[in-house]
Amino acid sequence: FFQFRVWRLAITSLLLHPLRSMLTVLGIFIGVASVVWLLAIGEGISREAQRQIEQLGATNIMLRSVLPVEEKLTGGSTLGDEDLFIRYGIKRDDVEALLQIPTLVNALKIRETMREAHYGAATVDSRLVACTPEYAEVMKLEIERGEFISDIHVNNRDNVCVLASQVARQFFPVDDPLGKIIRVRELPYTVVGVMKDRTPMAGIGGSLAAQDFVNDIYIPLETFWQRIGDRVLFVTAGQRRGEEIELSQITFQVATTAEVVPTAAAVRRTMEKLHKNVDYAIVIPLELLEQARTTKMMFMVFMGLIAAVTLMFGGIG
Repeated sequence: FFQFRVWRLAITSLLLHPLRSMLTVLGIFIGVASVVWLLAIGEGISREAQRQIEQLGATNIMLRSVLPVEEKLTGGSTLGDEDLFIRYGIKRDDVEALLQIPTLVNALKIRETMREAHYGAATVDSRLVACTPEYAEVMKLEIERGEFISDIHVNNRDNVCVLASQVARQFFPVDDPLGKIIRVRELPYTVVGVMKDRTPMAGIGGSLAAQDFVNDIYIPLETFWQRIGDRVLFVTAGQRRGEEIELSQITFQVATTAEVVPTAAAVRRTMEKLHKNVDYAIVIPLELLEQARTTKMMFMVFMGLIAAVTLMFGGIG
């Protein structure tokens, strides 16, 4: 009987002040919704960042060529053809020296540059990626039709290429691209494969730029060195600038995650001996992943506190 009276008094009180009751319920609803929404948003952002880092490989160590700060400030010269080219980055000889580190089990060599590609009247500003067959596996790329670059293509220095899905659609909206010949600048390449769509990858770390993969054209690394060489000249708005790079990136692999950090330290020591200028950067996905997890915890706590304050004020209201 006592509980019945309490319930009746409570309901009567709510009905006597309907506006106050409605605002109280609304405040509590907003507080609870804030808790759920903020924590869900924080979890989603964190998972996406971790997913992109995990795609780089927890047992990988990425060594990239980076233009030194002093070269960025001065820019290319316009005095002569020799002075147009800025020389920096990873050398082919560096690979041999680095592979002396016993914990390294594999080294994926990559050379990248921007190039115009043509087929008929269509032109695409593409990212030309010279690589070896392991590139597709490391970068989580999947073939839609045809094949990826093979060891035979690399060893024979064949003029073949594999197109990203968007490039294939722009060049061949109706026709089958396999066997067709496109031109990258003046050089012909026979299409042997087309890749599936791949989600873009945001920039991770100060030395790793974002990649969207949609305008990529993949060719054998040895073909790039023979047909194009280390020097690449860019002409924009009437100005000429050039760069001379032997390798844009090397992705090293180790056997276990426990060996990643000490091996990266050995790579850094070796590069310090080989290079006077800091024209390289080392990206360690495992460290970035740990940082992302730590940041996730801090972010979740912060968002939870904001949501809790909102809920408290809703309750007080």
